[in-house]
Amino acid sequence: MPKQTITRKASDNPYFHKDFHIALNYGIDYLHKKFGEKAVQEYLTQFAGTYYSPLNRAIKEKGLLAIKEHYERIYEIEGGVYNMNFSQDELIIHLSASPAVMHIKANGHSVSELFRETVVTVNKTICRNTPYDVELPEYHDENGAYCLRFFRRKE
Repeated sequence: MPKQTITRKASDNPYFHKDFHIALNYGIDYLHKKFGEKAVQEYLTQFAGTYYSPLNRAIKEKGLLAIKEHYERIYEIEGGVYNMNFSQDELIIHLSASPAVMHIKANGHSVSELFRETVVTVNKTICRNTPYDVELPEYHDENGAYCLRFFRRKE
């Protein structure tokens, strides 16, 4: 039988980083137990400030549309079930269950009691030095479901 060669690039595969969430969860838990809640927030602020700096710049150029497009991409990649209400001054996202939280639990791990900070602190950092802010009026620890509201700051 003749030899067959298949050529694939990494870009041919769907990007999915589920196990990143497990590692992040353990990191959050470690920081919380050893150094407290403030250390978790400081770590996530530093991480988000660097990792999401392109999104922060895009918000300054495109407004809330940049955040909407970002979350649409993320939920498409992770299989999140969500709905959004969008206007120039407000974006409300309802996520039915966090794919990250569900993956952590499905693999037999306990979710850190501060895992919600990956939503709160990260999004506050993403909005830093922009005309927008964010609040988390609803979060469910059992499955990571949430209502996340981005809005134009009052001047």
